[in-house]
Amino acid sequence: MKLNYKTFGQGDPIIILHGLFGTLDNWQTIARQLAESHSVFILDQRNHGRSPHSDTHDYPALAEDLRQFMEAHWMYDGAHVIGHSMGGKTAMQFAFEHPDLVKKLVVVDIAPKAYPGGHFEIFEALQAMDLDNISDRKEAEALLAERIKEEDVRLFLLKNMTRKNPPSGGQGGGGFEFKMNLPVLWKHYPDILAAVEGEPFEGESLFIVGGRSKHVTLPEDEGLIKKLFPNSEIKTIEGAGHWVHAEKPAELLELVRSFLG
Repeated sequence: MKLNYKTFGQGDPIIILHGLFGTLDNWQTIARQLAESHSVFILDQRNHGRSPHSDTHDYPALAEDLRQFMEAHWMYDGAHVIGHSMGGKTAMQFAFEHPDLVKKLVVVDIAPKAYPGGHFEIFEALQAMDLDNISDRKEAEALLAERIKEEDVRLFLLKNMTRKNPPSGGQGGGGFEFKMNLPVLWKHYPDILAAVEGEPFEGESLFIVGGRSKHVTLPEDEGLIKKLFPNSEIKTIEGAGHWVHAEKPAELLELVRSFLG
């Protein structure tokens, strides 16, 4: 599994993992700023972005993808690992399995617990789109708007669309396709919602929570976080929802920089 990636800067390595339906581009602005003092790698996880598709999608597999990536890029001394949402669970699973390869861990707006569900309306909206017969992104957004009212969510999802190659010698046409492997993500959605478990990770960890988000409930989730990550601290960014890095990037950067030292 050779993951697609971009890299910026020089210095101690940082790896950043996006969430469900995301791509590495979601973190490019943050990565460029962290690259002032570090080598920063942003990855497309399997079945997302320009990384390969696979019939398997669970956290042990995603963690193994990360191990192989680090080995391929000579990170034998480890790296700082930052993960958001699904990427946060990948990062936690990786820390359980390879604690010696995680210098410091940053988890953004997700807990190690199992989740009851959600995003069903997003899957339904995406699955209902006839991509072959959509002429442009404006039409695609109009179709999404019938089911998804939040404009920022629609624009986030539309980043997954790419135009198919136009007919030979023609202009336009060919319709669109998703970069992500939507059928497999839907099939393995229970695995994405599942808890991550392992021997407690003793390394330094920072959990960043969006004050308006419902993905981490405090103080209820604090006990589980502290049990599995005993050397952790939890910081809340007020006014941020689930996409903390997009809504409050300056505040997130300040916390991450302070934590990484």
